[in-house]
Amino acid sequence: MRPPVARAGRPFTCLRCLLQPPVRRPAASSVRCLDRLRKPRTAPSAFYHGTRNLRQDAPTTTTSTSPEHQPPPASARQPTTAPKAVLDLKHIRQNPDLYAQNCRERNYHAAAAYPHRINDLFAQWQAKQREGRGLRERGNLLRRELAGPRTSHDADDNADEQAAAALLRSLSREQLLEEARNVKTGLSAIEAAESSLAAEMQRLALAIPNLTSDATPRGTDPLVLSYINDHPEPSAASSDRVWRSHVHIGAELGILDFAAAASTSGWGWYYLLDEAAQLEQALVNYALTAATRAGWRQVSPPSMVYSHIAGACGFQPRDTNGETQIYTITQPPEDAARGKPELSLAGTAEIPLAGMKADTILDEAALLPLKRVAASRCYRAEAGSRGSETKGLYRVHEFTKVELFAWTHPQDGAAQELFDEMVDLQTELLESLGLHCRVLEMPSADLGASAVRKCDIEAFFPSRRDRNDGWGEVTSASICTDYQTRRLATRLKLASGKLVYPWTVNGTAMAVPRVLAAILENGWDESEMAVTIPEVLRPWMDGREKIGPRHR
Repeated sequence: MRPPVARAGRPFTCLRCLLQPPVRRPAASSVRCLDRLRKPRTAPSAFYHGTRNLRQDAPTTTTSTSPEHQPPPASARQPTTAPKAVLDLKHIRQNPDLYAQNCRERNYHAAAAYPHRINDLFAQWQAKQREGRGLRERGNLLRRELAGPRTSHDADDNADEQAAAALLRSLSREQLLEEARNVKTGLSAIEAAESSLAAEMQRLALAIPNLTSDATPRGTDPLVLSYINDHPEPSAASSDRVWRSHVHIGAELGILDFAAAASTSGWGWYYLLDEAAQLEQALVNYALTAATRAGWRQVSPPSMVYSHIAGACGFQPRDTNGETQIYTITQPPEDAARGKPELSLAGTAEIPLAGMKADTILDEAALLPLKRVAASRCYRAEAGSRGSETKGLYRVHEFTKVELFAWTHPQDGAAQELFDEMVDLQTELLESLGLHCRVLEMPSADLGASAVRKCDIEAFFPSRRDRNDGWGEVTSASICTDYQTRRLATRLKLASGKLVYPWTVNGTAMAVPRVLAAILENGWDESEMAVTIPEVLRPWMDGREKIGPRHR
């Protein structure tokens, strides 16, 4: 049926407006009649005049709580100012088995049921659409009967519509108004159901991780791609566990203080003193200098971000086990009631860097890729970490890190080229520091929600020989395709005028505490009770070659 058209000489009036009480005060004789017809007003529906579209900001519905239908972890309430995520729900609906298998391969077992659940919800949404379409057609006929001559009808109306119109003409005006109110109530209920179904589909889709690259090995075992520098000590020494630990070395040299930090902030924090503090700044300056020379623009980002920006980057306040992963700032009740956005401490500069282009349209003339490098303090709750690995600098709650982040054209070739550039820069930095490392292609089970591919570089730590043969992660690099830009509403305008979603690539240039610990352990000379400073860092260490004991 065609949309209703206003007849010549008669202004168009929608059914909802017809049902509203007149602005002027009715005559006394008509008050009783209007009171009888008037019902309590319900919340107006913004979708009466057109077909309803999927929304991201609609209320959610309760779903089955069986294990296969376990809902995703609840995220912070999205404020109205948050970027509107535009997910490719159609691709998920068309490939539910692909997404389900991908979830299982990446240890998102609860999310494996979501793709098929989305299809079920979409079928329900389509049924509501059809039901609403029928009611709207009924409402159009009622509007025409209420607004026009009782015998009029469009010549283009089909036989069914003409028959329905003839049936309506047999009703009195009060009966028509009552029927119109029933149609309005029915449409409101349908629109509410559509909104709930759309919101549930969006919520489930947001919890599904990115697809996985063909280059990523499936399972739990990484693939060794290459080694950096020769192994310093192929055979283990019996004293490595104690005497080669950076905790012991730092205590001997008086440059690390964990006890004072435990009293001040708790376990997982630390003090860097004297040469250790200087070494931290040397590592940061060295990484920034190398990245800047390679064409990366420096940024000094904020350490506090909105929680919804962190979530859009793939960082959730709690993991699938409900354990705290990032620090959130407690809100006063009045701020929460007003819908003021929640804040979190950034776990990596990747989050504020990605947020720089939220709700932004990039111009292709901006000469992609846009490459940024930032040094920042990072905050990790690490709630699931326990045991001896939490001792020392290897796993801490606050640390300094230099991060690489870039936006590229949405093409495999462009992203892969930038990804290789990141890994090459990471390799050069660690090689120049004299650390023995290995480059790994990480398996699907180790990928975060946003990455389709990830390469880690692990350094050798003599004190960690009993864990993973001494290897410990010091850098990583990831390709995230359009996972983050879709959630942050970052778009790219091509020369043709078409808007697409750029891809993002991120990587660690320097994770200071772990690299500092590796330098202490691998540069330690027990006979001299001193640590050799890598030559490339000496310009920032006043030309000093070694860190020796000091009188305390």
